[in-house]
Amino acid sequence: MKRVKIADLKNQLSRHLREVEHGAEIEVTDRRRPIVRLVPSRASESGIRIIPARRSFADLRDRRYPPARWRIGSLRLLLEERGRR
Repeated sequence: MKRVKIADLKNQLSRHLREVEHGAEIEVTDRRRPIVRLVPSRASESGIRIIPARRSFADLRDRRYPPARWRIGSLRLLLEERGRR
């Protein structure tokens, strides 16, 4: 099992998560004291199914939609909704 300091985990989070995704176990330490252990999740437990997109994002990026024909302006709707918080 690999041991990693908190600062190293923060600085290289993506790299460490890829290692865990490929089966590695990582123990995160704070001043040599174990804090947490990162272990790969089991696909069967998560129930998550990844479905690839039918079209790439690049196909949709520059697409423009016609303006909405609402009786009330979008800014007024936004301010009304935010005022409730």
